[in-house]
Amino acid sequence: MASLFVLNGPNLDLLGQREPDIYGTTTLADVEALCRAETDAAGVDLRFHQTNAEHEMIGWLHQARTGAVGIVINPAAFSYAGYPTLDALKMCDCPIVEVHISNIHRRDEAWRANSLMTAAATGMITGLGVHGYVLAVRHILHLRGC
Repeated sequence: MASLFVLNGPNLDLLGQREPDIYGTTTLADVEALCRAETDAAGVDLRFHQTNAEHEMIGWLHQARTGAVGIVINPAAFSYAGYPTLDALKMCDCPIVEVHISNIHRRDEAWRANSLMTAAATGMITGLGVHGYVLAVRHILHLRGC
């Protein structure tokens, strides 16, 4: 069965608790359930992961490098200093959608608007809350005819 990877970077394990005024109260487990509903309906395996360690992210990207239906990645803080993650993304031969829960272009800190990962992404969804994950999964499934 083909796999779609949804990968989450640092601090997203605290989604729903961390800065709810910015990120909302939905948990990462809730996000996984939303994504799984989409992939299950399409008959695609969901590989959903979160890490605070860049080497784990790179390992999952190596697994997805060939044969994955696609990758949805919220790189979180890896967006700004994760050159190894970017290099691993560039090796992937599938569609990649970068997702950010908040609109990184409207945040107070100007550095947040400059994601390194954009160079490897097929597209980006930013500022649509956790619904951005669902849209990203649907887009990849659409591209793959699922």
